[in-house]
Amino acid sequence: MIKKLIKFFSLSPEQPDLKEDKARLKRLQWSVFLSATIGYGLFYVCRLSISVVKKPLVDGNILTEKELGIIGSALFFSYAVGKFVNGFMADRVNIKRFMATGLIISSLVNITLGFSHTFWVFVVLWGINGWVQSLGSPCSVVGLSRWFTDRERGTYYGFFSASHNIGEALTFIATAFVVSIAGWRWGFEAAGLAGLIGAVIIMLFLHDSPPSKGLVPVMPPKELDKPAKSAQLEVLKNPFIWILALSSACMYISRYAINSWGIFFLENEKAYTTVEASSIIGVSSICGIIGTVLSGFLSDKLFKGNRNAPALLFGIGNTVAIALFVFVPKGYFAVDIFSMILFGLSIGVLICFLGGLMAVDIAPKKASGAALGVVGIASYIGAGVQDILSGNLIGDSKTVVDGIAAYDFSSIRYFWIGAAALSFVLCACLWKKQ
Repeated sequence: MIKKLIKFFSLSPEQPDLKEDKARLKRLQWSVFLSATIGYGLFYVCRLSISVVKKPLVDGNILTEKELGIIGSALFFSYAVGKFVNGFMADRVNIKRFMATGLIISSLVNITLGFSHTFWVFVVLWGINGWVQSLGSPCSVVGLSRWFTDRERGTYYGFFSASHNIGEALTFIATAFVVSIAGWRWGFEAAGLAGLIGAVIIMLFLHDSPPSKGLVPVMPPKELDKPAKSAQLEVLKNPFIWILALSSACMYISRYAINSWGIFFLENEKAYTTVEASSIIGVSSICGIIGTVLSGFLSDKLFKGNRNAPALLFGIGNTVAIALFVFVPKGYFAVDIFSMILFGLSIGVLICFLGGLMAVDIAPKKASGAALGVVGIASYIGAGVQDILSGNLIGDSKTVVDGIAAYDFSSIRYFWIGAAALSFVLCACLWKKQ
């Protein structure tokens, strides 16, 4: 059964015949780049929909804070394992079919949850969503590795990484607006419809790989004959990949602390409405686009290919941003906005570097998916642990007086800030590895 599935996803009947046509090659490269960026952005819409509806679910006594933490962790843990497995698979299969299939299933999960209010249904379906979500990033990165040269990849990867923030911005602004006027169920339905549109874009415009004798010299000559299995084994033996994975895991704890619980925190700690809180968090996503777009270009030009220096610099910026976000009391709207601007810029750069580009730089080109899988499994285990701990810490601090819930976020503040700080400390250990 598994061999039949691999054979199906490996079929590439539409392999483009470039015939030295440089103009057509450029069009195909842009088609791959734009479809991967837009498609993966819509993966995020289907992943973050639950972040917008947490307060309505709690207020409606449908789910508790601890249950939401478990549901969120189900996605992250299945995503972590899936990203590792599917990262290795993406090096061997047709990435267009693989990626589109994942987004279709994720869309259907969201649409189904719009009709459910049972805890275990949420856990199971959100866990399935995590697995199919893990198909998006490896397929996209493998596509960029196949279609763009080493000299191009940093800049294009930086632009591609904006897909995270595009999806987050659509979720925190558009999905939140839908929820505010139509209720939490339509938050899931709208996300599902957006995902189906993304699947169509991927099927129409993403291409698996250029022909072996094409015009894209993506691999050094010494790697052309290296078996994929041998290249992937090199990744697993590389200690720098694992240090990078741990640094990324801590960064993902801080990232998803804000993405998963930031709206809830602002609503309950600083008395913002759902739309106001979502808009403030949405600022970080918009600024993240700037950070990711500039990250590859700045590292290539300003830092002359050194990813470590900007990664360390923005790791410190991420820590400062979270400290401002959680410690400044309510009534300081400008500070809240500034913290999300700094957070967005920092996370945008860190997602690009720690979350992928530095691993792709270190790994053999035939094992780009495997390198991304190692970093991915560590990152999303961190994100899953974060959701469970955050849900429990927030739930345990809850008190109800005259029917009104109040929360003590003291413990959660130090947890989120500590993870961000540990990330840049681990990143500093990579300083000598260029």
